[in-house]
Amino acid sequence: MGELLREWRDRRRISQLDLALEAGVSTRHLSFVETGRATPSRDMVLRLGEHLGVPLRERNRLLLAAGYAPVYGESALDDPEMAVVREAVRRLLTGHEPYPAVVLDRRWNLVEANAGAALLLEGVAPELLRPPVNVLRVTLHPDGMAPAIVNLGEWRAHLLGRLRREVAATADAGLADLLAELRGYPCAQPVPEVEVPGPGDFLVPLRLRHGGAELALFSTVATFGTPLDVTLAELSIESFYPADDATASLLRRARPASPAAP
Repeated sequence: MGELLREWRDRRRISQLDLALEAGVSTRHLSFVETGRATPSRDMVLRLGEHLGVPLRERNRLLLAAGYAPVYGESALDDPEMAVVREAVRRLLTGHEPYPAVVLDRRWNLVEANAGAALLLEGVAPELLRPPVNVLRVTLHPDGMAPAIVNLGEWRAHLLGRLRREVAATADAGLADLLAELRGYPCAQPVPEVEVPGPGDFLVPLRLRHGGAELALFSTVATFGTPLDVTLAELSIESFYPADDATASLLRRARPASPAAP
């Protein structure tokens, strides 16, 4: 447990003194915990995990390493007790139509989508759409959406930057492998290390060829505010909005009639 705790403290770049002050423990005792000379109580493990911003899944690992049972459940979305959550998510998805919206798990795999999301997937190779569908792979793969993305270099830099920050925040080995895979995909456009705004820019849009037109979209990401379940803590809802009037008009005209689908 001490090794795991020290890894998370180093990852957050917090000193023993600062963590001890924030968590209300002595620096001496925290040092003993990290070196294995003292066993923390369950409450202390939870308190340290909270102050370090450790994801719920990893807080369970800390508890197990300290000899305690996990306290955060991990429910499947189709469990009966998750019916209220499923209904809330589907209301959000359906209410966002005709604009695209998707629900993602911690590794960017598609959990659910509304009918508007189908517009983004036109022309994607069928093998990339076999479950589990990874949204980042679908977006940046040369057989996926990449050929239709007008500003591929810019959008790729945006997505890889988000993923890189998630790897740093979660220490998820699966996300690290995904980042390495995506970096290996070809890209004919220059990929900026830092996104520098041009005159009048206020966000990075996704510019997508659709028929003879060009769609311009930006997205927002929503998460559950007070999750006590690992599955809920790792879900995110990405909703796309038109960045100009022409895109809004096209999406309204192309509005599909089908309901949200798994």
